[in-house]
Amino acid sequence: MPDNTENIFQQNLNEKAPQPGTVFFIHLLFEEKCEMPQQTEINKIMERHLGKTECFSYDKASASFIPKNYIAHFKVADVNPQLIITECTEIKKPLLNDFEIAQLNDCPNASEILKECKYQVLGMDMLAAGLDYKERANMSVEFIEALAEIFPDCKAFVFDNSHKMLSRESIVACNLPVEQRFIYYAVNVRFFNIEGTDDMIVDSVGMSTLWLPDVQYHFNTLNPNSVVYHAYSVLCYIYDNECPIKSGDCVDGLENDEMSKNVQWNVQYEESLIQPVREVLDVNVGKYASGNRE
Repeated sequence: MPDNTENIFQQNLNEKAPQPGTVFFIHLLFEEKCEMPQQTEINKIMERHLGKTECFSYDKASASFIPKNYIAHFKVADVNPQLIITECTEIKKPLLNDFEIAQLNDCPNASEILKECKYQVLGMDMLAAGLDYKERANMSVEFIEALAEIFPDCKAFVFDNSHKMLSRESIVACNLPVEQRFIYYAVNVRFFNIEGTDDMIVDSVGMSTLWLPDVQYHFNTLNPNSVVYHAYSVLCYIYDNECPIKSGDCVDGLENDEMSKNVQWNVQYEESLIQPVREVLDVNVGKYASGNRE
C-alpha cells in the first residue's frame, strides 16, 4: 500500500536503469555473520527447488551451480546458466539510499532491518539473459526460494534490479501462483506525491530483467491504492501474454476502484518521469491524467 511519506526528493534523470536482461543480484541480509553451509546441504536444497543441478565450484568464498533444466540461447552457443552464492561478508556501504528506502512499501519494518543487519550473502545468476523470459522468471523464483531455505537466519532479501525489499517470512509464506511470484518478489511498484501539486505518480521498476517494460501512471484524484492494484494487474497481463501492448492501444481502466471494460485508457511507450531513466508503458488515465499529453 502506498505510504504518503513526508520526505522530499529531487528528480534525478541522470540515473540510468541497468541494461535489460542484466545479471539478477539478490542481497540476503543478516544480523550476524554466518558460515557457508555444507555443500551436500546446499545441493539437496537446490535440487529440491531447481531440479537436477551440478555444483561446479565450492569453497568458503562461494558456491556455484548449473541448473540442468535451463538452457540459455545465444548467437554463438547454447549454454546452461549459472547460479552463484557468495560467502557472508560485512556490508561496507548502505545497500539503499534514502530515495529507495522511502519506496519499501512491501516491507513495513525495512528501516529497522537495514539498521540491524550488518552482513550479507549475495545470490546471482550468470549467462541467464539468453533464457526465455518466463524460464528466467521461473529459475529466479526457484533460486530465491532455495536461498530462503538454505539461509534460515536471513532477515530479508533486497533485489538489486528493483531495490525492492521483502522479509524472508514473506517469501516463505508466499502462496501466489508460481507465474506471479517473480513480479511479487522482484518488481517494485512505487508511489510518489508531486510536491506543490495534487499530482501523483505510480510506476514500477524491475521488469527489464525479463526484457519487459515497466508501467507508469501520472494522475490526480484517483485512489492511489487502486492505481497500484491496476499496475500489478497490467504487469501480470504483460508477463502472461509476452507483452502484446503497443503504443496507441487501450487497457481496461478503473471504475469505482475496480478494473472495468467500460473504461478504456490509452497507453504509449515513453521515457520515465522518475529515475532510473528507462522506457515505460505510460497509462493515460483519461480525465484523471496529469501532465502534458498529446
